[in-house]
Parts: sequence; structure tokens; C-alpha cells
Amino acid sequence: MEIRTERLKLRSVEKIDLEKIHSLLMYPESALFNPSGFPDGIAHTEQMVEAWSAQFNELNARKDYTFYIETLEGKEFIGLINISVVKLRYRNAEVWFKLVPTMWNKGYATEALNRILTFGFRELNFHRIEGGCAVGNIASAKVMEKVGMVKEARRRKILPLKDGWSDNYEFAILEEEYLH
Repeated sequence: MEIRTERLKLRSVEKIDLEKIHSLLMYPESALFNPSGFPDGIAHTEQMVEAWSAQFNELNARKDYTFYIETLEGKEFIGLINISVVKLRYRNAEVWFKLVPTMWNKGYATEALNRILTFGFRELNFHRIEGGCAVGNIASAKVMEKVGMVKEARRRKILPLKDGWSDNYEFAILEEEYLH
């Protein structure tokens, strides 16, 4: 599966992506606000890559879409983005994204998230799409605000980060707000 933006290609994760994905997950900057921290080695990353690549073979029972993000020009690896079902009955989904630190502050996260929201609302027929980030993750909060997501809540000390418990901001956007 593949979807595009003006500058990016979001495609199915493949097993050949293992090394680049493992490198992304090992950046200290990337793990700073991630409760999962670092993978327990390349074998752990390989399990994640296999699960993500298998998602695109489960067309009927699809609940999770993890995309490998690369530039259209040069095919440079940017990062990962995901949209997954939270509550199918309520047509709710959740998004997350993780970019290579050298790709930060170039508008790629905003561009990829905008495309994933369009995919979620138009193609997957979601009513509501949510996202969250640690309160210290100002860049991710700004990305979600730029695409029109609304900060709805601050959950206290819910994320077990390396430096201790962190509060989490929760954002959401509704179909009618995004597709207006």
C-alpha cells in the first residue's frame, strides 16, 4: 500500500526496512518521550517490522496501518507514522509518528499527519482521530495543532518515561472539522 503527499511517499513497512527503522528507534532524541524506550536489540525491532509488514496482508481484519515515510525525491528515510482503530463501533482511531531527528523542523511530520488524517477520514471512514504526546514534547504538540487537532485533556503522570512519570496531552479532531 502506498499513499503520497507533495514531497513524501508513505508506504507499507517491508522487511528490508529493518536497519533504518532500528536506527530510528535507537536515537536518544526519538526515545526521549517514548514510554517503550529503546528496543531490546535488533531482534526486537525485527519482530516489530514483521508485525507492521504483516498488517498490509490482513485486508479484511485491518485495525492497524504503520507506514514507512520517505521523500519522493531521493527516497530518503524520514520515519514512521501509524493510524490504528481504537473503538471500531465508535469509528475512533489513534495516530502516532516518529521521525529521524535530522528530518525535524522541515514540515515532514505535519505533511505526513495531514495525509494520514485524510486517509483515516476519507478512506477508512473514521469519525474521530486522536493523538497524544508527553507535555514536554512541544514539537509533536505543535504538529497536532497545525493540522487542526484540538488539545482536549492533560492526563496526569500517565507516561512512564526514562526520567520518571510524565503528564500527557491528548488531542483529537472530528471528521466534520477536518473535512469541512
